[in-house]
Amino acid sequence: MAIISNTVSYMDGDVVLEAFFAFDEALVGRRPAVLINHTWVGRDDFVAEKAIKLAEMGYVGFAVDMYGKGIVGTSPEQNSALMQPFMEDRVLLQKRLLAALYAVKLLPWVDDHNIAAIGFCFGGLCVLDLARSGADVKGVVSFHGMLNAPSHSLDKPIKAKVLALHGHDDPMATPAQVLAFEQEMTLVGVDWQLHCYGNTAHAFTNPVANDPENGMVYRTLADHRSWQAMKNFLVEVFA
Repeated sequence: MAIISNTVSYMDGDVVLEAFFAFDEALVGRRPAVLINHTWVGRDDFVAEKAIKLAEMGYVGFAVDMYGKGIVGTSPEQNSALMQPFMEDRVLLQKRLLAALYAVKLLPWVDDHNIAAIGFCFGGLCVLDLARSGADVKGVVSFHGMLNAPSHSLDKPIKAKVLALHGHDDPMATPAQVLAFEQEMTLVGVDWQLHCYGNTAHAFTNPVANDPENGMVYRTLADHRSWQAMKNFLVEVFA
């Protein structure tokens, strides 16, 4: 195994973005790619580490940049300000996601017929919207993501299989929103799953985001269970 990592710039209109990617140089030929969508903080070390882990599993890990080259929030206020334009304009969000999908297909190690996406918190919403856009990806995995759908794409066919990994006590994805998500996925005929972890709040995979007062609590067991669920899902969708 020889994990190589680097960054690559790409564009969405006139916005310069910078992804972090990793792959195993010891493998021969093209292999599936997994896009990794970041939290509201931006493209940080958390998603870079996930890209390396995915590379160790034989994939190309591609940590997407939603905000712009070098832009990372340093406080909850900054994070919210960076995320909010995309929450308010889901067409803009989907356009930014499709730019990343186009960029990863250009990497010479990528089998561009075998691409999936995972995302955390805000990134969970991003991968669900990538699927809702009708993008030709094999599957998407949302880790403690926001689940509310954009009204503009409710009638688009979803090609990807969908896995949502959810904490039962997550204040950012309420039981009503979970039910609406389940109804949405069922209505459009998606192959969908939702795994709900008991006694688990928001951000359960991210120790850095631990903030119990605001409903964000890292939980080791849910972290490990959800990562294993993702691994099993990727084996299935890339079979």
